[in-house]
Amino acid sequence: MSAHARRVKHPTLSFVALAIALASPALAQDTPGWAGEASLNGSATTGNNDTTDVGFALKLKNRGSDWRHNFALSADYGRSQGDTNKRRYRGSYKIGRDLAARVYAFLNTDYYSDDFGAFKNGWYGGGGIGYSALIEGPTLWRIEAGAGYRRQKARLVPMSVNDPVSRIERFGSARLYSDLEHAFNDNVLFANDTELFYGDVDTFFTNESSLTSTLFGSLGVRASFRVETHSDVPEGREKTDTISRIGIVYTME
Repeated sequence: MSAHARRVKHPTLSFVALAIALASPALAQDTPGWAGEASLNGSATTGNNDTTDVGFALKLKNRGSDWRHNFALSADYGRSQGDTNKRRYRGSYKIGRDLAARVYAFLNTDYYSDDFGAFKNGWYGGGGIGYSALIEGPTLWRIEAGAGYRRQKARLVPMSVNDPVSRIERFGSARLYSDLEHAFNDNVLFANDTELFYGDVDTFFTNESSLTSTLFGSLGVRASFRVETHSDVPEGREKTDTISRIGIVYTME
């Protein structure tokens, strides 16, 4: 097999290619254009403990007269004492259409990969209904409910050389989502995203809170804290992971 063929089959690259293909029709529509943000965070320590952490995130959205599109991609990489101890990727794409002033229907897909977590990778595809509960004033709030299909690869702890190292899990899943933003003033914004995937095999919960302060122009500084937890993980694995970030944000309008 050629090196090019191997690269195409990489799951992360495949997801990005799929997301770009799905988003292409949106770019051709007569819409106001894409807006969003790009963020970069990192830290390094030297001396008794040498560590390096770098993270990148990109969020894009496009809102036309009837259709709405949201694309997100993030990556986290870390090294400690010369060894890689963090390598995580996440990506999502959502397409929605307005049904009423505050109600919309949507289809969405999510993918994640974690080289050191309880689950090596997984994806979700589904749809549902969204409702914009708060649309004016300093606070904005959207909630969504739906269902779909989940597939994930559990990373096992083999007890002998003959034991399997992974297990594929496939199951239906209900999804609940909350997107809350509150502007304290023109320069300080609080955001909280909560997502729950409920299934009989595993329930996956995430919550990310962030505080963003404008520095000047389109640049700002952001501190965030993310929690990810699974209800059922392979024996010997932790159920909960957390990520703390602080970095620079560039807003595109």
